[in-house]
Order: sequence, then C-alpha cells, then structure tokens
Amino acid sequence: MDLKKFLGETTEYDKKQAVEMKKPKSWLKSVSAFANTVGGVLIFGVTDDEEVIGLDNLKNASEYISQKVKERISPFPQIVMQIHTVEDGKEILTVRVPAGTDTPYYSADGVTEAYIRIGNESVLADPTELKRLVLRGNNSSYDALVSPYDYEDYSFSKLRERYKSWTGNSMTEKLMDSFGIRDAGGKLTNAGALLADDCPIRHSRLFCTRWNGFDKSGGQIDAIDSGEFSGSLIILLNEGLAFVKRNMKTMWKKTADSRIEMPDYCERSILESLVNGLIHRDYLVNGSEVHIDMYDDRMTIYSPGGMPDGTQIQEWNIDDIPSTRRNPILADIFGRLGYMERQGSGLGKIVGAYENAANYEPELAPKFFSNRVCFIVTLWNLNFKASQDGALNGALNGALNDALGAEDLKLMSLLKAEPSITQMLAAEKLGFSKRKVQRMMKSLSEQGYIEREGAKKNGRWVILKEV
Repeated sequence: MDLKKFLGETTEYDKKQAVEMKKPKSWLKSVSAFANTVGGVLIFGVTDDEEVIGLDNLKNASEYISQKVKERISPFPQIVMQIHTVEDGKEILTVRVPAGTDTPYYSADGVTEAYIRIGNESVLADPTELKRLVLRGNNSSYDALVSPYDYEDYSFSKLRERYKSWTGNSMTEKLMDSFGIRDAGGKLTNAGALLADDCPIRHSRLFCTRWNGFDKSGGQIDAIDSGEFSGSLIILLNEGLAFVKRNMKTMWKKTADSRIEMPDYCERSILESLVNGLIHRDYLVNGSEVHIDMYDDRMTIYSPGGMPDGTQIQEWNIDDIPSTRRNPILADIFGRLGYMERQGSGLGKIVGAYENAANYEPELAPKFFSNRVCFIVTLWNLNFKASQDGALNGALNGALNDALGAEDLKLMSLLKAEPSITQMLAAEKLGFSKRKVQRMMKSLSEQGYIEREGAKKNGRWVILKEV
C-alpha cells in the first residue's frame, strides 16, 4: 500500500506510533471525537512525521483496541479494523470510525468525557458542544425545540408580509403548523420565537458598524455609522441589508449605448452572507450575536458557531461542501420565503456573484473562515483600489493646490510644524487611522514631497517641495 496515497484519501486521521496499552486514553479520545463529528481513521504504526515503523503483534493489538473501545466508549461506536502492508513490507493497522448517529459518544477513563474534532485535533467538548451532540443524537435541532412562549401572545406581521409578497397568497393558521412555527399545544417552537415580530430570544440580535478606516481604531472618529437591531429574523435581515446599502457607493462607467453600474459590494453576496449568518448561526451560544463590520476596504459578517459538522471551512473547496443545516426548520422557512435555496448553494452564490462583477479581480474573491466558535465571511470592497487610484490621480492633476488633496495638505502642514512627530501621534492629531497616515506618508515620499532623515525612532521628516 502507498501510505502517502492512503493519507491523501483519508481527510480525517490520527497517526499513532504504537497501541499505547498503558495510556489508551491517548487514542480512545480520537475514537470518541471521530464518532461525534465527521468520522475518521486511526493509523497505528506510523510516527507523526509519517515514518512507517509498523506493529509487531497485530493480532494482540487489534484485540486490545476492540476490547478497550467496547469497555470505554459509550455508546459502542461502529469501527472497522484493517491490516495493511506498506511498500517496505512493514504492517500497519487502521481503525476506521464512521460518523455516529447516537451522539454523544463518551470516553470513560476515570472521568466520562466526550471529544470532538477541530481541525486535526481531538478536543474536549464544552457544555454548549455537548448540547449540540445530544440534539443530534436525538435527531433534533435547536429550532425544533418547543419554547416556553405562547403563540397567541406574539404577532408575525413581517413573516406574513413576506409570504404574501413572495407567493401572492395569505399565510393561513394551518401553515403556521406545517412551517413548524408552533406545536400542537399552542407553544412556539424556537423557530417560531425567532420569527415573531417581538422576538423573545434576546441574544438573537444584529450589530452593525461602519468603522472609520481599516480596523476598529480609526482615530478620533472610531465609527461613522452604527446600529443595533432586534426582533424577527426578517427584521434583522432587512435592517442589515439597509445598513450596508446606505454605507456603500456605486461607481459607473460609460459604454457605447449605456453605462455599467459597479457597486462597492455585490448585493447577492451580501444577502447570501447575511442569510447564512442568521439562519445557520448556533443559537445555543448565549452572549454573542451576528455582526456586520464595514471598513474602508472590506466588510465582515460574523456569526456565532463554527461549521455544524466540526470541520473548518478554509479546509474545503467551496464547490465540494456538503449541505449541512444546523437549523433545518429556519432554513426551510427561508427557502419558502425566497431568501435562500434548499439545495444549500449559498456560499457558491457568494463567490459567483463576485466573479461576475464588472470590477472583479481574483484577489478580491470572498474569504471564508471558521473555527469552533464562529463563522466569518469577508467581502472585499470592489471599488476601493479604483477610488484610491482616483484620489491619487485627482491630487496629481491639481484637485487642490495643483498638487495634493486636502488631507495630504493637512499632513504636510503638520510635518512642517512638527518634523519629529510619530505616525501614531500624527494620526491622533489628524483624526486618521495609523494605517492611513502610513499610506499617505509613503505616497508623499514616492511623489518627492517629503523625505525621512535619521533613524526610525529619532529621525525627522524633511519637506522637499513647498505647497
């Protein structure tokens, strides 16, 4: 067997040099983690740097593994053991553990614990992750659970309005049952509570901020615009889209018989990203909300909870990601309302909309990141580079003082008055971010207006051209 090829075919695996009989917990926790997440393979007889040393007594090793898994993993997971002969004749043992359906799978070694996979590690499941495993083992989900709230105490005008505008039909009381909004006893499900106009689930909120600059420390004016929204998920979606639209611009260019509009961000990508953040977030995580943070060159949409299957989005090819819905009732309702497709192709649409934009460049492709606690989508401002180039060209063409823009003139005046000033202090005095001052100084240096003399700490700025 070609070990390199085998490892390439196995997306999740742990390599073990030997079957540690005195410390079985070292590999039993991987069995628990594989069964609790997406499955994987334990490979015995291979070092961490993939040197094959083989196992001497495979029969004893396999019997011991089978015995300890039965004794210490509860419920007993399905495992498949195989002996492989590699190219140099040495034999290794693999233990394949499929993803289990009766989660959580506990490992008992004095203390009963459950493990999950995060990246290439088996880590102890925290209380929130245990709740997720219990729900999955019961073939349930957070949004399907019955809440303590009575249906008759809440209104659903936003839900009804959207259903009417999308389908042309009124939403009947019978649909409230078939949609999974309430149970037979008149109680709201969690999905119903999240869709009520006055949503009683307080950590279902949306925070939006347009920051001044490239980070959250923009100088004297940190934020240009901000908003905190609560209520139905439909309200959060509409308010989030409105916030982004009022904080973005649209450039355009002429064609032979019309013009092409080029917005800072693709509206379809914004919609899909925000729907993804609201619908697939982990509502078991208290004290955290969905955030939209807009900067000069990008926006990020943060959602509590990582990938439902425990994997990391950055390890996947976007086209190959399996459709896994953490909140299937919410996903189904939003599909019926026309906000998303039931095939689970949202991430592909985020990328596709960007690729079809008139002002798209490959380095501006949307970025996806996840870990065990969050999922983040980064959308780049498609017009940022053009606007920067335009500002520079305008300055060089004599927009102000036949040479520089107003902000450049302010910086030049400050450097003339205080030649030893630091970039941080200059940023504070001008109300700019430090990064912005750095870019401006670099641009002025390249144009021959200023020059740095002396050491980095004790040097000074010299004005080469008077303006």
